[in-house]
Amino acid sequence: MSEKVLVTGGGGFIARWAIAELLQRGYEVRTTLRSPAKEELVRSAVARATDRAGELEFAHADLVRPEGWAAAVSGCDYVLHIASPLGADRSRDAETLITPAREGTLHVMRAAAAAGVKRVVVTSAANAASPSSYGLEGVTDETLWTDPDQPGIPAYRQSKTIAERAAWDFIEKQGSPTELTTVLPGAVFGPVLGADNSGSVQVISRLLTGAIPGTPRIGLEVVDVRDLVDLHLRAMTSPHAAGERFLGTGEFMWMSDIAKTLQDQLGPDAAKVPTRQLPDIAVRALALLSPDLRAIVPGLGRRNRHSTAKAQRVLGWSPRPGAETVVDCARDLLAQGLA
Repeated sequence: MSEKVLVTGGGGFIARWAIAELLQRGYEVRTTLRSPAKEELVRSAVARATDRAGELEFAHADLVRPEGWAAAVSGCDYVLHIASPLGADRSRDAETLITPAREGTLHVMRAAAAAGVKRVVVTSAANAASPSSYGLEGVTDETLWTDPDQPGIPAYRQSKTIAERAAWDFIEKQGSPTELTTVLPGAVFGPVLGADNSGSVQVISRLLTGAIPGTPRIGLEVVDVRDLVDLHLRAMTSPHAAGERFLGTGEFMWMSDIAKTLQDQLGPDAAKVPTRQLPDIAVRALALLSPDLRAIVPGLGRRNRHSTAKAQRVLGWSPRPGAETVVDCARDLLAQGLA
């Protein structure tokens, strides 16, 4: 009998690729959605990457409610907890992200432990292992924890840090044999399974459509969604991964580097990609009117990077070049009419 994996948040960008890869590797897979309304949408999206999409099971549970999680994890050997509230700090109230992230993680952890799940892999974020000050640069690893109480920390970064901390605190105190591993991604790009879950790839879409007049002086650690899913599965099965954090970042690229890569590789399809870099003062002025820009202002010119040496050494993980990822992402968006 094959092992069964629960993937939370099946409507998301990373989760759909995780579902497809697990099915392709012969696992039984169940995923959670808040309601049945999106089941066929998710199934058809996953079918773009595997011919086993018809075997996908669904369960219904909400991050902010305890109901449904026991049924969702029932009979599962592993859980990939990928679901998380998203946002670009549109709300001034950080609790709109923090509460569902923390409580959702605890609902999953409690249900998994009660069901005797072997291991839970929680998707955190590289920004949960970053210097609190945006003024510092350098290379950090999994031993560093972001201070979520530092003034000025963006709400999304707070939510990921607090949720991951909650998972580790639970495992430390609950005493069951269920193991925990966490994966901390960078900026996730790559091909998209479906038009309604573009998430972080909106950055590429906006460049292709010329929706922004120039590139802000922002740097991203570009990781391919397919490589990130591979890291999750290695973290799920490796006997050496239990009780460990693993950074899943990729190549550092300035937004101007990404734009130039698209122009060089896509030719006429990149005709609207901006060629000039926006001065920081212009970004700060525009941010007064744009919540999306407001969220990136603290990172202007910042070059903090993360080391993936641990994932490479312990799990044998190796991400592809950033340029390959952003070009594959752009070509897929264009092919689907999403940019």
